[in-house]
Amino acid sequence: MPLVLLEADGPIRTITLNAPDRLNALDMPLLDELREAIAAVAADPDARALVVTGEGKAFCSGANVDSLFGDTSRPTEQLREHLMHVYGSFLGLRGLTIPTLAAVQGAAVGAGLNIALCCDVIIAGPLAGFGPTFSKIGLHPGGGCTWMLTQRIGLANTAAALYAGEIIEAEKALRLGIAQELVEEPKGRARELAEQYTSRNADLMGDIKRSVQIAATGDLNESLDFESWAQAESLSSEEFAAFAARFRR
Repeated sequence: MPLVLLEADGPIRTITLNAPDRLNALDMPLLDELREAIAAVAADPDARALVVTGEGKAFCSGANVDSLFGDTSRPTEQLREHLMHVYGSFLGLRGLTIPTLAAVQGAAVGAGLNIALCCDVIIAGPLAGFGPTFSKIGLHPGGGCTWMLTQRIGLANTAAALYAGEIIEAEKALRLGIAQELVEEPKGRARELAEQYTSRNADLMGDIKRSVQIAATGDLNESLDFESWAQAESLSSEEFAAFAARFRR
């Protein structure tokens, strides 16, 4: 049975973590399949939006510790190289040029939280729980968690969450900005949004995503430089031409 499912429906792709018997806990075989699925989406010219979710009760309960970390007595540099390989299996989500959504129906803990944070938009269900629980188990955050969480909820909120190491329930996650929506059926809502996104001009959506990424790490001048180019390009789009024509009648 595949540990990761990749489904295509028109321009929408869905990646599903498919190990519900263990709450989609991550081991190396699952991460290898996830890496392959992300690469397939990246290489697919017809893919215009991606939904990431988990089968069963959990989105992803985190790492299968023995499988994922292996011999923890190895030298630090060897462990670091291994961890960077692990991180690369899901961080490819951040490199996709299409809109990405995480539909989180249950627990998203540790590395599972990281997978959700890699997506542009997070849709939470009422039973969703977001777990930056690293400090509670004596482990430093990894996989870009500190950076991605800070980008979403700011320095102070990230520090508070990581110091506490507790599960953040859905309503609080919405208030903090970890999740962008809280709905009864997160998978269905993520699908609705994906359909909306794919109805927009594909080049425009890619440029908007790039603009947001620049804004996260650059300054105003960098944003203006890209925005002025992208907006100039979009002035010649069919969609804008149709909009502008309404004012010339």
